[in-house]
Amino acid sequence: MFTDPAWLAPALVLLLGYLLGSTPFGILLTRAFGAGDLRQIGSGNIGATNVLRTGRKGLAAATLVLDLLKGFAAVTLAPLLGGDPESQMRIAAAAAFIGHCYPIWLKLDGGKGVATLGGIAFGFGWVFGGIYAVTWLGILAILRWSSVAGLCAASAMPVVALVRGETFTFILFLALALIVFWKHRSNIARLIRGEEPKVGGAKGG
Repeated sequence: MFTDPAWLAPALVLLLGYLLGSTPFGILLTRAFGAGDLRQIGSGNIGATNVLRTGRKGLAAATLVLDLLKGFAAVTLAPLLGGDPESQMRIAAAAAFIGHCYPIWLKLDGGKGVATLGGIAFGFGWVFGGIYAVTWLGILAILRWSSVAGLCAASAMPVVALVRGETFTFILFLALALIVFWKHRSNIARLIRGEEPKVGGAKGG
């Protein structure tokens, strides 16, 4: 069926990115260290913010780092598999992000993508990664709303790409930012109602 080997490299990158992205480190860590079923705690989300609600700060930090690393690894490893490096990076970024948000192992009910998107941003260079980190951590430190910090950081990425004149990267980051907003729709509703908990709260996420 496939006679052109050009399909192979993008297919491998797509598979690698999805497999990396869909690894639910939050669930694996909390289960391995006896912190319970993460999906039955707090908001039920698999990300670091919800892991923090188990009271295990070390596990939350490890989840955050690993979710960052899987996005970063997918993007940086992609060019090694052949094909056009920039195209491969974008494919890997999209696959890893979709894998995290919609992992087949969890019936497509995954995380909200903020940490993984941060890793992806660093994979595209220190300008993207640095602005993402400063925006995310800065807003979090000031407002203490994890959701607002993540939404602001995600929104910054297409703006950075547009300013740099990187059209295809702009389209990629715009699409990923829209998914982040979709995944945070319940948080946005709580923010509008004035019910969104801040970091350290018992619910939400």
